[in-house]
Amino acid sequence: MVRRVSQSLVAWFLIWDLALTAGAWLCAYFLRFHSGLFHANRGVPSLALYLRALPLVLLVGVLAFRIAGMYEVHRLRRFREELSAVARGVALLALLVMATSFARQAQYESRGAMVMFALGTLVGIVVVRRVSWTGMRRLRARGVNQSHAIVVGTGRLARRTVRTLRAVNWSGIQPIGYVEDEAHRGSAADLPVLGSIGDLPELVAGHHIEHVFVALPLNRYADARRVFAALSQTLVDVQLIADLPAMAGMTFTTTQIHGMMVVGLRENPHHGLNVVVKRAMDVLLASVAIIVLAPLMALIAVLIKVTSPGPVLYRQERCGLNGRSFWMLKFRSLRADAEANGPQMTAVNDPRRTRLGALLRATNLDELPQFFNVLWGDMSIVGPRPERPVFVSKFAKTIPNYNARHAVKAGITGWAQVNGWRGNSSLRKRVQFDLYYISHWNPLFDLRIMFLTVWRMLFSKQKHAY
Repeated sequence: MVRRVSQSLVAWFLIWDLALTAGAWLCAYFLRFHSGLFHANRGVPSLALYLRALPLVLLVGVLAFRIAGMYEVHRLRRFREELSAVARGVALLALLVMATSFARQAQYESRGAMVMFALGTLVGIVVVRRVSWTGMRRLRARGVNQSHAIVVGTGRLARRTVRTLRAVNWSGIQPIGYVEDEAHRGSAADLPVLGSIGDLPELVAGHHIEHVFVALPLNRYADARRVFAALSQTLVDVQLIADLPAMAGMTFTTTQIHGMMVVGLRENPHHGLNVVVKRAMDVLLASVAIIVLAPLMALIAVLIKVTSPGPVLYRQERCGLNGRSFWMLKFRSLRADAEANGPQMTAVNDPRRTRLGALLRATNLDELPQFFNVLWGDMSIVGPRPERPVFVSKFAKTIPNYNARHAVKAGITGWAQVNGWRGNSSLRKRVQFDLYYISHWNPLFDLRIMFLTVWRMLFSKQKHAY
């Protein structure tokens, strides 16, 4: 048996949910019919009719909230999961109330009042839950309502699990030690090894353990089965920590097919409506950037023409979405014959740079023509920086998951760039940051990266910008 739900918290939330539902039901009535803000075309219904329907509304509310998973309360639940459950619950509540009103032929509930009721219930429940969890997490961070945990394993994944639990101290889960069967693997320095897998029942009872985290590498999953067998007669929460993101290279998803759990290891969040939203942002912001920066780009073009022989723009083949090649535009910052001896990576104090080119590269102004690449659809404003095909084929052989960067459009700037991983820097770190961006993408993340890009261009020295 696994204890995931705190009965006291469930009771607390249930009481508040019902109180807020009742309050929203009555407030919607008074706001719609007695505030003077809205005209009642079909007359003002009696308050007694709304009060008579209230018990049914609350009963339907309990059913809707339970079905939506609003009472699956546990220490590791994130607020966005809670928000999603509340939104589903309130939407289901509104639909069920309308259905029961129609079945009872109760025409007194207006559509306007129903919308106000749903919005009021949603806002009220979200606010109360946010305040409740904030207070609970602050108390847990100060040592109140703590629960003990042990971690099975002493390897990299186990130590990372301990660091994560300490970082999310709002969960109130305090790791006290490791469990390791193979003595030759050594012990971790941060916590003691309390015993072996066979000792788990005694450790759970002796240390009042409520959580066991199984953090073993893939080649030791047979030991995970032994852990579950050892804990089969205990009332403890068991969590399996799978090192799948490191193996997959991107985000992963879980689903069930006819009772069988399926884990997707290479899921890409850039699909469907997400693609439309990102493309709309790119077109809008690139158009604005081109209009606003047109005088600056014209000035740079003139200065390049005046200070060095050769073309103003430099077209270079790069790999973009799905590894397809496209011609990326840049203001020329190197001599016209810079690659007479073949493709080369830029380096510190590169002698091929022009005097103006050194300034352009240090300030990233040489990248401005790429806003046209964005309009043409070859690039996005934010994404992994594109690389040349000759280097892609080389890096893909030595850097794990390097080609996973091509699951999205290349970008003018990116999460790796704003963190300093650009130019002739660590490729592994660059890929790591690029894959983090791909798996955690959302419009606000893009806006954050754009802000950091502009901020660091203006107020800080750019790492590896040469």
